[in-house]
Amino acid sequence: MEQKFGINSIELGLLRDFCEQEGHVVTYSKGEQMECEGEPSRWFGYVAEGCFKYTVHGISDGKEHITWFSFEGEFVGDYPTCLDGRPSHTTIEAMMPCRLLRISGKQMMDLFHRSIDMMELRSIIGEHLLNQARARYLDFHRTTPRERYELLLHRCPGIVEHLDLQDIASFLKISPQMLSKIRRDITFG
Repeated sequence: MEQKFGINSIELGLLRDFCEQEGHVVTYSKGEQMECEGEPSRWFGYVAEGCFKYTVHGISDGKEHITWFSFEGEFVGDYPTCLDGRPSHTTIEAMMPCRLLRISGKQMMDLFHRSIDMMELRSIIGEHLLNQARARYLDFHRTTPRERYELLLHRCPGIVEHLDLQDIASFLKISPQMLSKIRRDITFG
């Protein structure tokens, strides 16, 4: 399968295989939500086609802020809340038509309880997510907005053809005007 967006940073073939064997193929239209912030989290899946965005609403401004993306060839879900149905911390929304190999949190828990190797898989997933969150946090302190944009382009080479400028700006925590200036500087030197 050709990846249109992302470069997956961890090989979780076993989990992808489980999604293919035990999951259901679910399609999402652009704008359709997989999970909704504050409601019970239920789903996890492998993105076979498309892209999802993760959003939260600001406490004081009430505005939508993009915190993460899951691209084709990656996993999507509000992990670990989906494992036990706790309220989702984020809204997960399709940014274009998507095809997902979806499993429930209960199916994942059943998989993890099969053997010590599966419990190790649970640990690997948790460590991977912690490393992603830590890297994103550190990037806000050690990189400029332009460097964050370039890092995003490296991770997701096709992102600019498919996502709105304001969505990318929200993810980078800059204004759309600042992003336009960065893109202009990169294009024209």
